[in-house]
Amino acid sequence: MKRLLLALALLAGPVQAQTDPRVAQSIALRERWQWLTRDIAFPAEWDADGRHFHYRKTVAGGFAFVDVDTATRAKSAAFDAAAVAKGLGKAQGQVVDPLRLPFEHFDFEGGRRAIRFAIDDAPWRCTLTDYVCAPVDEPGRRPRGFGVVRDLKVPALNVPQRSPDGAREALVVDDNLVVRGANGGAEAWRSQDGSPGDFYDPETLVWSPDGKWVALYRVRPGYRRIVTRVVSSPVGQVQPKLAEQLYPKPGDAIDQERPVLFEAATGRRIDVSDALFPNPWQLGDIQWRKDGRSFAFEYLRRGFQQAKVIAVDTATGTARAVIGEDAKTFVFNERRFVHDVKGEGRELIWASERDGWRHLYWVDGATGRVRPITRGRWVVRDIARIDDDARRIWFSAGGVTPGEDPYHKHWFRIDFDGRNLTRLTDGDETHEARFSPDGTSFVDVHSRTDLPEVTDLRDASSGRIIATLERGDVRALTAAGYRPPEPFVAKGRDGTTDIYGMVVRPRDYDPGKRYAVIENIYAGPHDSFVPKGYWPFGGFSGGDKAMGMQQIADLGFIVVMIDGMGTANRSKAFHDVAWKNLADSGFPDRIAWMKALAAKDASVDLSRVGIYGGSAGGQSTLNALLFHPDFYKAGVAFAGCFDNRMDKIDWNEQWLGWPVDASYLAASGVVHADKLRGKLLLVVGEQDSNVDPASTMQVVDALIRADKDFELLVVPNGEHSAGRSTGPVAYGQRREYDFFLRALGGAR
Repeated sequence: MKRLLLALALLAGPVQAQTDPRVAQSIALRERWQWLTRDIAFPAEWDADGRHFHYRKTVAGGFAFVDVDTATRAKSAAFDAAAVAKGLGKAQGQVVDPLRLPFEHFDFEGGRRAIRFAIDDAPWRCTLTDYVCAPVDEPGRRPRGFGVVRDLKVPALNVPQRSPDGAREALVVDDNLVVRGANGGAEAWRSQDGSPGDFYDPETLVWSPDGKWVALYRVRPGYRRIVTRVVSSPVGQVQPKLAEQLYPKPGDAIDQERPVLFEAATGRRIDVSDALFPNPWQLGDIQWRKDGRSFAFEYLRRGFQQAKVIAVDTATGTARAVIGEDAKTFVFNERRFVHDVKGEGRELIWASERDGWRHLYWVDGATGRVRPITRGRWVVRDIARIDDDARRIWFSAGGVTPGEDPYHKHWFRIDFDGRNLTRLTDGDETHEARFSPDGTSFVDVHSRTDLPEVTDLRDASSGRIIATLERGDVRALTAAGYRPPEPFVAKGRDGTTDIYGMVVRPRDYDPGKRYAVIENIYAGPHDSFVPKGYWPFGGFSGGDKAMGMQQIADLGFIVVMIDGMGTANRSKAFHDVAWKNLADSGFPDRIAWMKALAAKDASVDLSRVGIYGGSAGGQSTLNALLFHPDFYKAGVAFAGCFDNRMDKIDWNEQWLGWPVDASYLAASGVVHADKLRGKLLLVVGEQDSNVDPASTMQVVDALIRADKDFELLVVPNGEHSAGRSTGPVAYGQRREYDFFLRALGGAR
């Protein structure tokens, strides 16, 4: 009973008020430093005609958007920021700073007479003539819960689709496909077998190029799971209210899509056998070949272990697999890529990890014969452009040059036959490129954690620098005391694989003292997370960035960040460690890395190791304390998906597979709550729409039942990033910093 009362008391607030002045100083550090850089630019965005591009860069007091004329390379303001800020302020009923506009990207519209952008994921538009700004209210596609369950309470976007000759149109009426004359003309025919439980989806409808056929998906709906959250403190009213969200979870029944083909003239239906694509996770958009004799779509089997490209012959409805991929572990869904050369189905470009590294392959569309285009012990990252006429590909890759950081991205071009591999960027830095619509040039933003961003316009054939557009100036930031993170490389669990990370020390670091270590963790596994570029002020989402780590370090800690096994952008074997093994989180590599750091640096005190992270990093934080309590002594877990059965369906089935099995239990902080030995602070936003906040409360319940002490901060109205990059950030930081000082102490 004593421990239960203590646990409940801890829910209400911190154990004691924080008086250490370093906490307030650390919290204020970002605001003091963030506006000190000049001319650090971010990746460019091109106009559709290629005559201009624009980018955002740092200026005194904030950011500015710069427009570049590609013909003259003249630079000017992309728009009147003061006028846009005034228009936005009027629309929002608040003051908007023109140097800190609430968006980072925009597109020109209407002949550059308006701009379109997003604020908190909601679309907005501002005219550039009278500077009237307003949310964009236009019909959108029916929402899908994590892409796999349609929200049937929202009508589908059912706009009549014109035939290529403009004489007819197709749409869905009462769940059935209808073909009629254009502009609501006489009905020619309609299918008769559609129903609410097995309907034709108008959002998938596509005419063949010759107008002879209509293809679309027929759908059997999945389970409409609704997560209900209590809004305890709604703005503008006293009484709580409810919030609902379509939120399918692992194991739930999902929409089952099946392609159906109709002869446009007669309404004759041709069913396509699903023998080659049973139990789909998703079917890709229907893509007609130019001759109209076949269409194709991508197939990913539920469980993420098989992917294919399926082609369907219109004359017979016969389906065949053009190319396929089977994995003993997982097919990495986020990195799937296929390109149909000239839209003819004769040749495909396919990305695969079949040889243990992600590479590009040429595929014969008729025979399925596969030929490698790229090869080697390195990985293809982004495929930016494919020129079918020149038979050439532009892509980024990591790890091509021995001795360089394998996470640094470089850009290349190569011919379809694998010849003429040409490196377009140089230096041991990471590069973000944006190519012009005609493929003749690209804007390259390159940097390293110790080298500020430089922005170059380059020739896309040779990589030659045409012009240097911006060169980041960080003299004021350096003078204020900022020091870039230190890279550190050590061997992982196998004694041979290099594990990469970085170290941030206090500004008053004294090598004669001993410092507790705090790890900033995000173990993915959908990406790698240790920053490779210079800009240190990124938000705390997929792992805190250098500035957040510096704020903690200045309290008297050494803060580290590491990409252990199980994360992406290395070999397939490196990534496969995560498969059905999320409890691992690369901890054997992380611990080995920190021990190697301590062996070289006597100031590193591994008797006092803490850890913090959000979302998947929150789950890893708790699991560090549960499964490695002899090493990790304290942790702050933000918005964790602590039991993967409670989290969103797509992310969790990708790494733990389907059906739900014992691997879900093995990683569960709820199941293993009784193992807690260290000190723990849980932070959760009450309205988290990314990870069901009940996941945190189930951990709380399990910890109380196991008679464990812990602390809890619930942020009313808070979203997934509450206390990190949104919501009461300063308050969340104060609670986090105070916790680590109490739990670990500082320098000794």
